Amino acid sequence: MSSTSSDPRSLLDALRSGAPLPAFPAEAVESARALAHDVSQASLARVEALPEPLALAVLEAAVSAGNTVLPEALASSSVKPLVKAAKKALYQLRSRGVAVAGPARAAPAEPPPAAAPEALNALASAVTGDGERALVLARVLRGAGVEVAQMQLSDERGVVALQLGDRNRATWRKLVKDGLAHGGIVELPPEEAAALLAEAAGANLRTRTPFPEGLDVVLRHFGVQPQQSPTALPPPEPEDLRRAQEADVLHDTVELASWLPPEPDVRALVQKMDEVVHSPLSLSDVQRQEQLQAAVLGVARDFFTPEVRQRYALRLWRMADYFERSSRPREADIARAEARRLFHGAQEPFSRFAERLFEKVLALVAAAGARAGARPGADTGPAEAAPAPTLERRSPGGLIIP
Repeated sequence: MSSTSSDPRSLLDALRSGAPLPAFPAEAVESARALAHDVSQASLARVEALPEPLALAVLEAAVSAGNTVLPEALASSSVKPLVKAAKKALYQLRSRGVAVAGPARAAPAEPPPAAAPEALNALASAVTGDGERALVLARVLRGAGVEVAQMQLSDERGVVALQLGDRNRATWRKLVKDGLAHGGIVELPPEEAAALLAEAAGANLRTRTPFPEGLDVVLRHFGVQPQQSPTALPPPEPEDLRRAQEADVLHDTVELASWLPPEPDVRALVQKMDEVVHSPLSLSDVQRQEQLQAAVLGVARDFFTPEVRQRYALRLWRMADYFERSSRPREADIARAEARRLFHGAQEPFSRFAERLFEKVLALVAAAGARAGARPGADTGPAEAAPAPTLERRSPGGLIIP
């Protein structure tokens, strides 16, 4: 073939006129003819598959038609001669006033997504008989620091005390290890701890209890919004009555052993007990015990108003989770059953949990009377209940455990 027949313009004329091109494979010629007549069908892959002279002839057809799609595509081809010819074609088109896209540029590499900060578990203590517990939240700071928020929560007033400070990672890990080893503390997932904080902060607002200093900062740093309405518990389940009949055993746990009624109600019971013990009637031991038990039940029924029932229900509900996390599923099931019944006002049979709460006062008074009777000249009457033990403790790492 002469040099003239390899010229892109000459080959394009031959393709369009149907002139024979024996120097190229017949299939390639037929494909090139079709593309030369309808250059809009000339994809990058189809043109690259042609012998180079035919590919350049099809590119010439695109330039003649003012078509920029094929030259722009070939400008990024892996076939170097086609790239060179495509760039020349784009220059020609641009010189004729045809709008041509600029050279394709590789998109800047996106930086790898920043790793999410490590989520640290929170710590929570058992609930006291006054409805208080400790809650410790922690979050990772830049570098090796950890922000630690230690809070004292009250189910009646909300967040009542707060300590906020930074620790290094090693100190935080030791704090957690020592706290768990000391007992009275369980770990909570961050989202569950945040829900407890939201509930407590909502109680602050509803009871107009001032936020302790730094609570606004803690709420912002941990992404917590105060809960607008009080927490409600699900309705009782069919098995709850059977489980709740054992609810007095919850007072045998280490955590609930120290739960006692409020002091005014303790004094009311002690007064009734004193009346029974010093009754002018001649009572047998059995009759006296029956009257003491009746006094306990009467004071307990008076104490457990609907509001008090719901308060103790929520305390037991939190303790059910605590029992679950400390591997005591039976106590957890009983606490949940009793919580649901108390919250939704189940009246009969009367709560064995509530009755046992006051029976413990009877036992304490009897024990105090026995000790007093062992001392010469001591008054053996149940004049006063023994004071409740101090409940606040600290773990070896310094965590407050109410």
